Amino acid sequence: MSVTLDHIIIPARDKKTSAEFLARLLGVEVGAPMGPFVPVTTGNGVTLDYMDSEDFRWHHCAFLVSEEEFDAIFARIKEAAIPYQANPDGSGAGEINRRDGGRGVYFDDPNGHRMEVLTVPYGGWKQAKTERA
Repeated sequence: MSVTLDHIIIPARDKKTSAEFLARLLGVEVGAPMGPFVPVTTGNGVTLDYMDSEDFRWHHCAFLVSEEEFDAIFARIKEAAIPYQANPDGSGAGEINRRDGGRGVYFDDPNGHRMEVLTVPYGGWKQAKTERA
């Protein structure tokens, strides 16, 4: 069996609000609460399990999406007037990046976690992953 990521716990001041924020932008559903978690599941089955916490450092999560998904997500970001940047350090405000022939954008969730959507992984080495069958 190859090693795969199953889930990651994302601390939040309000797990339900945070999960709903991300799910709405990504165009996916929020799962039913499970114990202390509110899950958001990605297309490859990895779950982001939001858990209430007051003390945490920010996380970074990058979501590889198709060109069509990027268009839809980016439209929701702009519609919600969420500030976005081209770079992880916050530079390039109001811009997207075009690294490796793809597009990418960074934005913060309500807890300051730096989220990213991109159409081509950096280095382009997994480009086939974005071309879903």
